[in-house]
Amino acid sequence: MPNSPSGVPQEAAPRDLASPGPPTPSPPSETPSPPPSASPSAGEGTPSETRCKIALADDHPIFLEGLKRLLQTQFDVIGTAADGDTLVNLVSETAPDIVVTDYSMPGMTGVDAVRTLKERGIDCKVVVLTMHEDVEYALEALELGIDGYVLKRAASSELISAIKGALRGERWISPALAVDIISASKGLAQSKQASEPVPLERISSRQRHILEGLVQGKIAKEIAGELDLSRKTVEYHKYKMMEQLGVKSTAELIRFAVRNGVAC
Repeated sequence: MPNSPSGVPQEAAPRDLASPGPPTPSPPSETPSPPPSASPSAGEGTPSETRCKIALADDHPIFLEGLKRLLQTQFDVIGTAADGDTLVNLVSETAPDIVVTDYSMPGMTGVDAVRTLKERGIDCKVVVLTMHEDVEYALEALELGIDGYVLKRAASSELISAIKGALRGERWISPALAVDIISASKGLAQSKQASEPVPLERISSRQRHILEGLVQGKIAKEIAGELDLSRKTVEYHKYKMMEQLGVKSTAELIRFAVRNGVAC
């Protein structure tokens, strides 16, 4: 028994028999959920959508600027050109996914530029945006393998549809021209199956005007100026006529024309 400081022994404090054994643990506190992670801000941590690269060509600056503003909301406009030569250089240097070009431009036309690119082995989708509603113009462009032919008087939604269709591998023709082009194409197919036509009936009215100029002794540049075409377009039609009529030179072509009633 322990002694008090005064030397008198003291009893140990009695043990509380009623007290329980080990203390009951308190219920665990609810573990707080971690705060939700903040979502990344727009453009942060997530790759941006790949936009198709597009090149534009038109010789009217105000129209070209408006076209650029329209299309850059959905596409990556990588450059513009005001003539065919600049367009060829632009496409060669930047390799766009698709080109939207006017048909007629000073110097080299849009269609001539497409032909030059194909001759160089540069292939990309092409939509021609033009004021020309003549089926002949459309057929010439389609013969080159262009992917869309849209009239400038059409709604902007039609151009967007033509571009997106071309990127999917579809060919788009303005509805205002589609029926006439289909009819003209059927007529060409039927003429091939028909009996041999009179030779000069094989050429188009535009080719006839070019042939008349050649018979009159004019050079390609003069004919191009009179018909509001490029020199390359005149040369293209001249060689196309030579192929269609089975002659080997310009001189033979002129003799053939004179024999078949094309007057000087």
